[in-house]
Amino acid sequence: MNTEQLVLKNVTVNFNGFHALDGLDFSVDKGELRCLIGPNGAGKTTALDIICGKTKVTSGEVDFESKSITSLQEHQIARIGIGRKFQIPSVFQDLTVRENLQVAYSENTSVLSNLFKFGLSKDEEGLNELAEMVNLQEHLDVLAGHLSHGQTQWLEIALLVAQNPKLILMDEPTAGMTRQETHKTAELFLQLKSKHTLVVVEHDMGFVKEIGDVISVMHQGKILAEGTAQEIEQNAAVRDAYLGSGGITNA
Repeated sequence: MNTEQLVLKNVTVNFNGFHALDGLDFSVDKGELRCLIGPNGAGKTTALDIICGKTKVTSGEVDFESKSITSLQEHQIARIGIGRKFQIPSVFQDLTVRENLQVAYSENTSVLSNLFKFGLSKDEEGLNELAEMVNLQEHLDVLAGHLSHGQTQWLEIALLVAQNPKLILMDEPTAGMTRQETHKTAELFLQLKSKHTLVVVEHDMGFVKEIGDVISVMHQGKILAEGTAQEIEQNAAVRDAYLGSGGITNA
């Protein structure tokens, strides 16, 4: 039985003669938590951009659940169940945590109508459970603009999860977090795993070791190696790729 949910086949992205992706082959199984690491400029963020439709392929194919999404627009890709969290959180700073979650839960795109129509319901129960999962149950009535950096990141993850995507793409979710916040984020990701498929671009190898079953290493726009954290750390080609960038432990 084929469990591959996401497949990139021979994907090339050319920016004015520069190959950001160069014949990238990459696949992820349903319910998997895959970490994507690599030196700066390896093409990690471009790979996420391709999957969510922000950037278009120069050549190659992107399939999701056995259907091509290569030519779909960003909003169409979001609609079929692919959610993306960018490096900089995008939350409604002037709304409370509760109001942010209410907006995310609703299918209606009008913010004000979402707030007025939202009442005690299964959605309210789900909202409270979600707030608890991301350690924000004590902060539901706090304005999002008053949250710490780590809490803001958690809120944005919650906004994504509220829309129940099948695949969640995360770009450096722990950047700027304290060690304690990073550990809590690892616990959160392990809860999300299997309910959702996750692809996580990350530099913090300590975090990667905590969450990742399979690690894919990118270098010069293609996959250099795949395996467990131990296998990756012992891989000579990976060590060579990281020379001059502080070593893989600081990837």
